[in-house]
Amino acid sequence: MNPFRPVLLILLSALVSCGQGDQKTAAHPKANPDELVQAKGKLPLRILAERAPNLETPLHYFLEDFTPNNVFFVRWHLANLPDQIDADTFRLRISGAVQHPLALSLTDLKTHFKPYTIAALCECAGNARSLFNPRVQGAQWRNGGMGNAQWTGVKLKDLLEAAGIDPSAVDISFSGLDSPPMPTVADFEKSLSAAHSLDGEVMVAYAMNGESLPLLNGFPLKLVVPGWYATYWVGMLSNIRVHPDKFHGFWMDKAYLSPRNVSNGNERPDSLAKELAPVNKIDVRSIFVSPEPDSILLSGKNYDLTGVAMDGGSGITKVEVSADSGRTWSLATLGNDLGKYSWRHWHYIWKAGPAGHYIFKVRATNADGETQPVHQWNRSGYMRNEIETLNLEVQ
Repeated sequence: MNPFRPVLLILLSALVSCGQGDQKTAAHPKANPDELVQAKGKLPLRILAERAPNLETPLHYFLEDFTPNNVFFVRWHLANLPDQIDADTFRLRISGAVQHPLALSLTDLKTHFKPYTIAALCECAGNARSLFNPRVQGAQWRNGGMGNAQWTGVKLKDLLEAAGIDPSAVDISFSGLDSPPMPTVADFEKSLSAAHSLDGEVMVAYAMNGESLPLLNGFPLKLVVPGWYATYWVGMLSNIRVHPDKFHGFWMDKAYLSPRNVSNGNERPDSLAKELAPVNKIDVRSIFVSPEPDSILLSGKNYDLTGVAMDGGSGITKVEVSADSGRTWSLATLGNDLGKYSWRHWHYIWKAGPAGHYIFKVRATNADGETQPVHQWNRSGYMRNEIETLNLEVQ
């Protein structure tokens, strides 16, 4: 047993999930990355980082269509999270190139604007980084750095139009209540083009799966950018700025970059791309959820191999499974279509063969005909969508 675990759990208990009143948070010390720890308001999750808190969802929760709030993965970049957020005094401020700067309360958002709900996958750009070969630096996420939810809030388009956005605006930037631990660290501020911000799908969410956002997932407000990686999904959203020119900031110009105009963000360790661009749209991908890796199956018994497939909004049209390391492929059965930005479950019934070691693979194809590469790598470990492998033993 990890000798630090009792202390870890005591300190993590200070992390409070959201309600309608004050919200509190506290840091936690380093822990064994294979150990599950419990933050208040969450069931046990895998810990990746101590400050800011980064927690990963265990794989078996992905058997559900929508990932429960109390096990939804946690990703923060800056160590300073507010000790409390008063829902009554909080304001979302919209400023910059607008005719009417706004300071909106949560009540304003819920009563003065038409509510909007969308099902969408939220996936960390570094999800599955631990599977890259050769290994790359950064938080070593497995496949649990994502979650699927129903988000309810207000269309960003409606907010910008209420503020009287300048028709010639170029970019919109977003920042939250988390702050840098020291002056030399850049504030976490992301941007979208004005055209994207006004597309009627990007939204400011105040609810998740029918409940208020948990603090660790961005209470009181979260920017939801359907089909794009979670780096744009700014939590504790408090400021929206409209820019007449291109926005430049560390988290857009220096961080979260991948090879420009290269499929799947691919490059080679011995031949790095010379031009980089911000990651954005989620690539087509599929993973195994059950059985979990290295499970032992019984010969002659039928098993329901299950997983999820996703992309950036074109929609999954086909999932194929191989039981012989990719030599032959068979069609899996697709589950319910929950919307083009949601993940989609798939199932494949397999009768376990003779005793031995089996290597399974899975690949998805979307409505644009895009599928997964046999191998993929980049220096930052972003956007992994290499064909997934599952090793199983049959007795």
